[in-house]
Amino acid sequence: MALPTIAPYPLPSAADLPPNKVDWPLDPDRAVLLVHDMQRYFLGPYDADAEPLSPVRANIADLRRACRDAGVPVVYTAKPGDMTPRQRGLERDFWGAGMKAVAEHTDIDPALAPAGDDVLLTKWRYSAFAQTDLAERMAAQGRDQIVVTGVYAHIGCQLTAADAFMRDIRPFLVADAVADFSADHHRSALHYAAGRCARVVLTGDALAELGAADARTGA
Repeated sequence: MALPTIAPYPLPSAADLPPNKVDWPLDPDRAVLLVHDMQRYFLGPYDADAEPLSPVRANIADLRRACRDAGVPVVYTAKPGDMTPRQRGLERDFWGAGMKAVAEHTDIDPALAPAGDDVLLTKWRYSAFAQTDLAERMAAQGRDQIVVTGVYAHIGCQLTAADAFMRDIRPFLVADAVADFSADHHRSALHYAAGRCARVVLTGDALAELGAADARTGA
């Protein structure tokens, strides 16, 4: 029930993206950036200097910078360590007891640590909306779009996008700013999202729509 060892794999390019069913524009006045579960425990199975993790880190950093510049709120999720069986719930049956309450597990990647007005939410289930006040925070700010980045694409990122959709919050899943167990898992998450609940974009597309001066185009 432990996390798998994750072999390096290439991130998707523009040619790899599934067709989107929707063409929602990403609006910095309506959006929130979600940095999902980028904790040391979840990143431990990756080779830190290889794909997918190394470029995903860089892409999230670029998106965070652009969002801060555009006044887009940045929200982080992080699971607590040493959860009781009741707190852990059914996830315990699939993944075991989870992380310990030690910095080596719970800390967010130092290169992406929250700062300033960033919000850090304690996360309890796959979806960032489950048992948190994320939806209420967004409603209070008049925000109805969420840009999803982080790990793992086919688990928490996909389920958060689906949950947002069911709340009439438009999700944008950033294909090269999420990482997964494998290229196949990653591809599956993108296809599900594009066909069922979200607009799948590349970092360069998102940067351009956020008005970033150094926006890149997808290769």
